[in-house]
Amino acid sequence: MLKIALITNFNISEKANAAMRVADRLLAHECEILIAAFHKEKLVRTNRCREEFRFLPLESLYAEANILIVLGGDGSILEAARRAAQRGTPILGINLGRLGYMTELEMRNLDQLDALFEGNYGIENRSMLRVELLNAAGELRSFCYALNDAVISNGSVSRIIDLELCEGGTPVTTYRADGLIIATPTGSTAYSMSAGGAIVDPKVACFCVTPVCPHSFTARPLIFSDESVLEVRNICVREKMLYLTVDGRMNFELYRNQRVRILKSTLQTKLIRLHPSSFYGRLNQKLSTPSFDENYHAKKGDKK
Repeated sequence: MLKIALITNFNISEKANAAMRVADRLLAHECEILIAAFHKEKLVRTNRCREEFRFLPLESLYAEANILIVLGGDGSILEAARRAAQRGTPILGINLGRLGYMTELEMRNLDQLDALFEGNYGIENRSMLRVELLNAAGELRSFCYALNDAVISNGSVSRIIDLELCEGGTPVTTYRADGLIIATPTGSTAYSMSAGGAIVDPKVACFCVTPVCPHSFTARPLIFSDESVLEVRNICVREKMLYLTVDGRMNFELYRNQRVRILKSTLQTKLIRLHPSSFYGRLNQKLSTPSFDENYHAKKGDKK
């Protein structure tokens, strides 16, 4: 019997309703629905709790689930990916956001969920970063994983900073810019793209390094092999402390002369694909048309 975890923000009524619609479709088959235990009280109070649901602590949910269904946008998938990748659990994204590059379905396509029970789907492996924070002596302070990117900046204040980039211990260049983005191919369509970086097919084994608003004519985006070991050092004199932001979720303080080391992680994010489609076809569709479910948002009275 398949154990399928439903992951969304049940505190938002529209998302909770969407999750119930997904549960209805899944329960037409033999399966077990897993939901994080901290959502139980909310579902009981709103009469959405069902006897077929099993509520588990978050870590147990990720450990037991065969498949994760994430309802939301790409940010929701990024949040789930760090836990899912450690167990190799595949993710199916249902788009309730705006673009949803990594999501596979819209709410109007829930009939395609039947393919999960027929085994009629593929797995797309997405590479991830291991992001290490080092002190001035080069000792490891902390580390985490990223599916999209690691960004070094001055935080909420837009002010020019100075950074040194090395590859394999060899200096590459220095940047005067508002920040620096190191992205996976998956992350190349996120902040990196907005900053003028290259769009890269997820099958390409590389890192994308993109300066944000560089204060130089010669500073350009760079592409490195994903076998590279990159290090970025805070050489900013005017600013005592910068910030490292990983996947837009986790923040770390980066003091003068401290470094961020970035290398390819041994972990991968597994995305379920229910039907074949090219990366560029998907990209063109997402960028040229509203990709969120028009019917879903029309019910909310959203303006297009």
